Amino acid sequence: MKTIRVLVLALAALSPSTSQSQKQRFASLDEALAAGSSLSGRNGPRSVNWIEGGNRFSFIDRDARSNRSVIKTYDPATGRDTVLFTGEGLTFPGTSQAFDYASFQWAQDSKHLVFQSNFQQIYRRSGVSDFYVYSVADRGLQLATKGARTAELSPNGAALGFEKGGNMYVSDLATHQEKQLTNDATEHVYNGHFDWVYEEEFGLAQAWVWSRDSRRIAYWQLDDSAEPITELSDLSGMHAEWERLPVPLVGDPNPKVRIGVVDAATGKNQWLDTGERGDFYIPRIYWTSRPDTLAVMTLNRSQNEMKLFFFDVNTGGRRLVMTETSKTWIDVYDFYAGIQDMISFPAGSNDFFWISDRDGFQHIYRYNYSGKVLNQVTHGKWTVTRIEAIDPKRQLIFYSSTQASPLQRQLYSVGFDGTGTRAITTAAGRHQFDMSPNGEYFIDRWSSTKKPRQVELWSTSRGKLRTIEDNAAVTAWLATHEYSPTEIFSFTTSDGVHIDGSMLKPVPFDPSKKYPVVFDIYGGPGSQQVYDQFTTNGFDQWLSQQGYIVIGLNNRATNNYGSDFMKVTYRHLGKYESKDFAEAARWLDTQPYVDPRRTAIMGTSYGGYSAVITMELYPDVFEVGIGNSAVGDWRLYDSIYTEHYMGLLSDNKEGYDESSPILNAAKLKGHLLLIHSMLDDNVHPANTMQLLTAFANAGKDVEVRLYPPGHHGAAYNATSRRLINGAYDAYLARYFKGEIRDASAPTR
Repeated sequence: MKTIRVLVLALAALSPSTSQSQKQRFASLDEALAAGSSLSGRNGPRSVNWIEGGNRFSFIDRDARSNRSVIKTYDPATGRDTVLFTGEGLTFPGTSQAFDYASFQWAQDSKHLVFQSNFQQIYRRSGVSDFYVYSVADRGLQLATKGARTAELSPNGAALGFEKGGNMYVSDLATHQEKQLTNDATEHVYNGHFDWVYEEEFGLAQAWVWSRDSRRIAYWQLDDSAEPITELSDLSGMHAEWERLPVPLVGDPNPKVRIGVVDAATGKNQWLDTGERGDFYIPRIYWTSRPDTLAVMTLNRSQNEMKLFFFDVNTGGRRLVMTETSKTWIDVYDFYAGIQDMISFPAGSNDFFWISDRDGFQHIYRYNYSGKVLNQVTHGKWTVTRIEAIDPKRQLIFYSSTQASPLQRQLYSVGFDGTGTRAITTAAGRHQFDMSPNGEYFIDRWSSTKKPRQVELWSTSRGKLRTIEDNAAVTAWLATHEYSPTEIFSFTTSDGVHIDGSMLKPVPFDPSKKYPVVFDIYGGPGSQQVYDQFTTNGFDQWLSQQGYIVIGLNNRATNNYGSDFMKVTYRHLGKYESKDFAEAARWLDTQPYVDPRRTAIMGTSYGGYSAVITMELYPDVFEVGIGNSAVGDWRLYDSIYTEHYMGLLSDNKEGYDESSPILNAAKLKGHLLLIHSMLDDNVHPANTMQLLTAFANAGKDVEVRLYPPGHHGAAYNATSRRLINGAYDAYLARYFKGEIRDASAPTR
């Protein structure tokens, strides 16, 4: 066995110690949870929209006099802001009711706003709303449509496209004439919106796109008639009502999809045939810089072969431009990094850019429209996490990456040809960017383990322009309250893999004492938990004040350490994640301040799955586990996500069996609490119900808490969320401190 090594980066300035004993401690869990807001601080301008090509941005502010939300614009060149929309005195058209809205979007012409009101959620990203169009020039407000899922102004600002009832419509803003563009929607066939699994796993709510010249709309049509139905109910009332939800699980029939292009003026429709047959997906479509050319991306069901077609939308003719294959999986977007697209088609350029991990790390590749790779733009043993902007005139790409460290994010620019790489931000920490489309300006929100969130406005050519928020109030809070800062540690596993982790020590911390350890984890493929960033989690701070060491981990499966590190989990979910959690626990057991007899693991969603499978596969390492909304068997999860990482069931039955908490139930030794809701459309409650049966059949006594009206994560309001945190706290206290606590009223 190889020697385990560790590096701990001590943060002396913030280190929890007895010198903090006079600072204020949390009087209750409620106070700790509320402190999360104090620690997060202010986030700067809300709902930022870059307008006028990126020369200005709009944002939502609050008027100090009326306390109403107002929309302002800001000019980075002059430093001036201007009130654009107040809503004062404005009513819903034809009524005396004061106008209000949930969100807004700019037209690409920067002359109109589209307001979304009366939003009623359907899935994670979607819902139905009423849409209103506001003219900046004459301050006129008009109702565009009621009860639509999505609406968007054409790039020229002359028309509003929207989807309602499974059909596509367009409304002329000058004449107020509405035109129905499709009329073939049925119960199971619909245009312009997605079913549950496409929306959830491919990350889009709007299933249609305006052409750049405002002449056409390209859209998805889905047929979900073959999808199995999942029924969910909170079991309320004398006779329970059941929600029927088409969701394909592993191996089930997926929706059939095809792409149509409709002329917004004439209604003429052109179907685009990719030539693919059998099981395949169309996860993305893009209008290229050529007005009559639409790019259509397909994936095979195993999601290890991607094809990109260019279509002539006038004739429906197609040509195959590129093909990408992988021995594992191909990502077309990144949920965790907030990246909607791994491919970019900048206007005014006949090049496109694709982020691929083909050399072992995610990098940018430049293609021409013939499908030829012109060059690999970025190189190195680090990851391009996101293309932030592309400037074809200057032939520059602005991207964020892990060049400095997998724990940090910094902004860089590079030429299309791969030369002239320049670091734009350098302050150590995790930076998140909101960049103008022309690449001239960006808002930088960043923090580090030592520094609370900073919000800054930058120019890529002139450097930092101003600090928008320094969050001095957070610094002041830290001066009067006990706080456990993140300490970054690393160790090498028994099979030679470097792992980074985070640690919150008890406050105050006495190195001569031995403390229980709580792993608060997620662990899922493509995610990342540990960063060089300021920790703001009030519950974890509560645990540190209760005398626990709180651990996070960038286990194998985590992104941004290279493809081998992340994709070793392919066809074996749970195997390497649980191994790394167990090895981290064993390393911690060697530390003089750790009590090796008191180690817990807990998490939600994939973290809930990780907690349960780790408790089973390493029963002598973890004494206590809490699994919220945990997958019980990957056969019970949706097709797109599961087959992406596990492969097809027909090819990997052994892998599915080995990764199943249900089939490993007999191995459990420790104390386990399961938490779930009855309306969870993501991890269906069948997972926990079947887990309970498996544990009962194996003679294992576990505890369960159900929150019937909740969705994914179990909580359904502030009170239930508070109770769930109280249940965590009480469960840990019972087995690690011998205390019986009321979950509804925990105290010091």
